[in-house]
Amino acid sequence: MNKHIVFAICGCLFFMNSFSQTKNIEELLNQIEQNNTALKGYQYFIESQQLENKSTNNLPDPQLSGYYLPFGDNTTDAYSEYQIAQSFEFPTVYAARAKWNDLKSEQLQTAYSKKRQEVLLNAKEFLIELAYFQKQKVIETERRTQSKQVFDQIQELFNKEQVGILDLNKAKIAWIQEQFVVEQIDSDIQILMSKLNTLNGDKPLDGLSRETIISTEIATLENLWQEKLSSDPSLQELNANEKASFQKVTLEKSKVLPNVALGYNYQGVNGNNYSGFYGGLSIPLWNSKNKIKAAKANYEYRQSNTQVITNSLYAQFQETYNRYELMLEKYNEYQTTMGNLNSEQLLFKAYMLGEYSFMDYYVELQFYRNASDKMLQMEKELQLLQAQLLKHQL
Repeated sequence: MNKHIVFAICGCLFFMNSFSQTKNIEELLNQIEQNNTALKGYQYFIESQQLENKSTNNLPDPQLSGYYLPFGDNTTDAYSEYQIAQSFEFPTVYAARAKWNDLKSEQLQTAYSKKRQEVLLNAKEFLIELAYFQKQKVIETERRTQSKQVFDQIQELFNKEQVGILDLNKAKIAWIQEQFVVEQIDSDIQILMSKLNTLNGDKPLDGLSRETIISTEIATLENLWQEKLSSDPSLQELNANEKASFQKVTLEKSKVLPNVALGYNYQGVNGNNYSGFYGGLSIPLWNSKNKIKAAKANYEYRQSNTQVITNSLYAQFQETYNRYELMLEKYNEYQTTMGNLNSEQLLFKAYMLGEYSFMDYYVELQFYRNASDKMLQMEKELQLLQAQLLKHQL
């Protein structure tokens, strides 16, 4: 219970200033899903495969043949014969294959869902990274301004011969470093925007700005895992593969029954004609040899593979969940200690009032900046871990 309260409280702490005044993260992901070219292409692929699968369950084309034999050493009139025939597998084969095709369509749909999840998870991670860099840019821009003010002050003191060249050089280097950090963040933001536009079908992603809230309240490990078992595409794909392989066994068993041929025949000779129907059965001696055994072996493999991969996915899920809980606990400790201190601003004011020398100020500043950067990094890592844990909800 206390753990859920902590999650709920922390839900409002992360990325309060991230993306969109007009669109939340779900709307942005929906936009990407609609425009992503890979997903559109995969939908066409699924449609083509489904049509191809249906074509395998059609009847063979009917056969029409005819004979007219006017030549030869005979005393009778020309011989003529016409025949139309239709062959087909035993009716139960078509029913079994139709069900197998339905299950193969289900396999295709789960494969699409898995691809969709990969695209949207990738996009969500980019959005989280973008939120991190945008928030970091605000911080680093303020730091750059402060570094410039400190450098200007040290330059003035140097001109008055109140500080040495070493202090001046350190202040200048600190200012240059801050300029580079802001420029690097701008570059990182542009790279992420380009990646997001690519995922959005090479279109600018509408609605991006700085306001969104990503809740971090999550359920217990077992509840989340039960959700994942019922809705995660990777697990659904395993189940679909297993069901299709089982139906393949049923299909191969039904093929042991003979194929059937029916037709109509007409013969004309010496002024007489004969016509009627005929039928035939194939004897399935060779065609189905070992196919049932192969289908059963594949089904057994699918069963075993489902269990192995499910266990592996659960172990990975449990590891990610434990990492999330540990990092959340550490983040809360940081947040409790540093949340309202505004240490960098207070330290800067103290320096400008002459309460610290430049070297003392610089050493103290690095300590608080490192702590602040660490907390911001932990926010991002928590969001990325949460995205992994909840990817089945995409």
